[in-house]
Amino acid sequence: MSDKKDKEARPAKGKGLLIKAVLGAVLVAAGGGGTFALVQSGMVGGGKEHAKEDNTPKLVRKGEEDPYAPKSEGKEGEAPGGDVDGEGGSEYRTSYYNFADDFTSNLKNSSALVQISIACSTRRDGRVLMWVKKHELAIRSEILVVLADTPEEDAFTPEGKERLQKRLTAAINKVLTQTEGFGGVDAVYFKSFLVQ
Repeated sequence: MSDKKDKEARPAKGKGLLIKAVLGAVLVAAGGGGTFALVQSGMVGGGKEHAKEDNTPKLVRKGEEDPYAPKSEGKEGEAPGGDVDGEGGSEYRTSYYNFADDFTSNLKNSSALVQISIACSTRRDGRVLMWVKKHELAIRSEILVVLADTPEEDAFTPEGKERLQKRLTAAINKVLTQTEGFGGVDAVYFKSFLVQ
């Protein structure tokens, strides 16, 4: 009888060992997965992806100081003491960049030429305008491509000019996104528009 009891005890003992091994493996896997999740979320160990500082240009509210604003040199026609923002309208400050030279291009499928002078605006901090100035050569090239792809009809109608403004805004933001990782230009404005 003792042999019979030993045979019955051995399989039970083997099953218990197997259950303990499986349970241990499950606990180790769960612990490792939980630790990985905590590290990735940044709750433990500083998570590398979340440790990066958000360095994109920020919207600047009226009355707030822009840490990236270009220093003004008291040019003629400027308000004494710097910018003065109105209380109405948008809650954000708008800054402008004037392209110094005109753009001249042929129009799509036409012998007509268009010559425009433009400026662009942003409500974000001064980094956007610094980037526009820094990459003006690439932006000029992209603007000329857009102008050459503009149908002649668009040069004569208000709706066509609005479409062109949107395409020019997208072209500038495309260059800025490719070079700096962020666009930030809100609109393009015509200072002059001549079709010959």
